[in-house]
Amino acid sequence: MKTPGYIAALAVVLFMPLVVGNVLGQVPYTVTDLGALGEIFGSDAYGINAKGQVVGSGDFAGHAFLYSGGKMIDLGTLGGPSSIAYGINDDGQVVGWSWTKDNKMHAFLYSSGKMTDLGTLGGVSSQAKAINAKGQVVGWSHTSRDSHAFVYSRSWGRMIDFGPLLGGTANEANAINDRGQVAGCVVPTKWGAIHGFLYDGVKTKDLGTLGGEHSNAYGINAKGQVVGGAYTAERPGMHAFLYSDGKMADLGTLGGALSAAHGINASGQVVGKAATTQNATAGNPAWHAFLYSDGKITDLNTLIAPASRWTLEEAMAINDNGQIVGSGINPKGKHRAFLLTPTLQTLPSRAVGCR
Repeated sequence: MKTPGYIAALAVVLFMPLVVGNVLGQVPYTVTDLGALGEIFGSDAYGINAKGQVVGSGDFAGHAFLYSGGKMIDLGTLGGPSSIAYGINDDGQVVGWSWTKDNKMHAFLYSSGKMTDLGTLGGVSSQAKAINAKGQVVGWSHTSRDSHAFVYSRSWGRMIDFGPLLGGTANEANAINDRGQVAGCVVPTKWGAIHGFLYDGVKTKDLGTLGGEHSNAYGINAKGQVVGGAYTAERPGMHAFLYSDGKMADLGTLGGALSAAHGINASGQVVGKAATTQNATAGNPAWHAFLYSDGKITDLNTLIAPASRWTLEEAMAINDNGQIVGSGINPKGKHRAFLLTPTLQTLPSRAVGCR
C-alpha cells in the first residue's frame, strides 16, 4: 500500500507546471548557433515549423535561408541583391520578400526548390509574412493608392486584397493560422493611430491597446490567441500583449520600459523581446529574448547554460514542441540566428487515469 508521503510526492510531480528554471543542475534549453551564409554578415531567424526547420536571413544585404538537417541553405533571390524569409509551414514551404532584378521588393513563395514571385496588388512593393498548413500566404502589398493586407493561394494563382479594414486606409497581415484567422495591423483613419486586428474569416475585430495610442499584432496560434505589442498610458510604454477570449493582457517587461511579443504556440507559450535596463550612456535599451509561460515572463538568458556565453537578444517564433528561434550575440561576438531546444520534457498538468 502506498504511504501518504508517497502520494504527496507523486502529486507534486503530476501537477508540476512547465519548468522554467534549473532542475537538478540541468538547464531548460540548449543553444544551437545556426551560422551564417557568409562571414561578412550575420544572421536572423524569424520562423520555425513543427519539424524544427528554421527560416530567416543574413542581416544587412543577406539572402533568405532555410536551416534544415543541420545545414543553412541559401534560397537565393528574385534577381535582386537580397531577400528575407519570414514564415515556413510543415511542408517546408517558405515565404518572405526579395528584391527583383528591376529593384522592386516583391513577396515570394519558395517551394520544391523554386522561388516564385507573388507580384503585388497593383503597386510597387509587397511582402509575404506567414503561411499556414493549407498553403495560404498573408502579407501586405502596395495598391495604386495605399498598402493592403493580402491572402494568396496557389489554387487561386493571385493575391486577394483584404480591402479597407475597420474604415481605415492602410493595413497589413502578419500571421495566419490553419483555421484561416489572420492577425495584423490597421490604420483606422488616414492620420490615426495604428491598431492590431484579428480577422476570424467573417469579420474584423479591433484589438485596441493597453491604454496608449498604438498596437500591432504579430503572431497567432491555432486557438486564435494573438500576440504583439501595444502602448500603455505611460511613455515610453510599448508592452508585449496576449489577446485571448476578447481581452488584451499586458505581459510586462524584463525591468525596462519596453517589450513586444512575436510568436505563440498552441500551448499559449509566448516569445519576444523586452528591455532590461537603460543604457545610461547611449540612452538605448538593452534587449533580451523572453519566454512567457504560466503567467510569468522570464529572460531566456537565465534558461541556458552561462558557459554558453550567448546573449539572446530577441525571440521571434516558438513551435508546438517548445523550440524557439531568434537572434543574439554568440560567444565570438557575432550576430547570429539561434535555435533553442528544450532539454526537459513538459510534464502533464494533471493526472490522467490515476485514482
